[in-house]
Amino acid sequence: MSIPRLLVVDDDAEMRRMMTEFLRKKGFMVMTAANRAQIVSHLDQGRIDLILLDVMLGDESGVEICAELRLERDVPIILVSALSADHQRMQGYEVGADDYIAKPFNPDLLLARVRAVLRRGRRSASLAYRRNTSIYSFGGWTYDGKKDIVLAPDGFQVALSKRETSLLKVVLANPHIPLTREEIADTLDVNHDGATQSEAATGRAIDVLVGRLRSKIERNPKEPEMLRTERGTGYVFAVDVVVKDG
Repeated sequence: MSIPRLLVVDDDAEMRRMMTEFLRKKGFMVMTAANRAQIVSHLDQGRIDLILLDVMLGDESGVEICAELRLERDVPIILVSALSADHQRMQGYEVGADDYIAKPFNPDLLLARVRAVLRRGRRSASLAYRRNTSIYSFGGWTYDGKKDIVLAPDGFQVALSKRETSLLKVVLANPHIPLTREEIADTLDVNHDGATQSEAATGRAIDVLVGRLRSKIERNPKEPEMLRTERGTGYVFAVDVVVKDG
């Protein structure tokens, strides 16, 4: 098995050094870049398996660079940023980022996210990027993004509410990646009516929604095999997802 090749992109030399040293100690081959031109140069020179891309690169925008790369490249991208407001995270997901990590972060969390993205047999861009153009197959089930229908293994269509479908889309776009309740809420825009909820209230809302989805797609909702609870984090979609363009 080849050693994963990562590209760390940050205009802060000290941050590049710290991330590079940490990831190399964990067995990765790591290259670095500080701007758009250097990113393109690395991509043209050889294989890059994942890009860790800072959102703020001096006069350049990591979000804009991510959007441009998505037009021609299929390399996984994790955005890293000190900006963690809901709309900022959504900007990242909308342009095709595979994950979004807020600074400051625990290095072990960064490592877990990197490994989870690399584990995917077939990289799936973020749901907001491909949500209406793909067919997802998982555990015998099928979700057709164009027709917006869910088919059980026996071929029967299963009716999901709009919110249940939205949650399914989020986890299908992020298989094997532990997601916090807050991250799920951000993506689903739980406070869509503009109201402000406490973290506890938001967490409870996500738990209820997860329970409803489990009741429709799990053989035994009390012992879920697909949408599992990730202790200390939130939830993880624990089955492989095969994505085909619709």
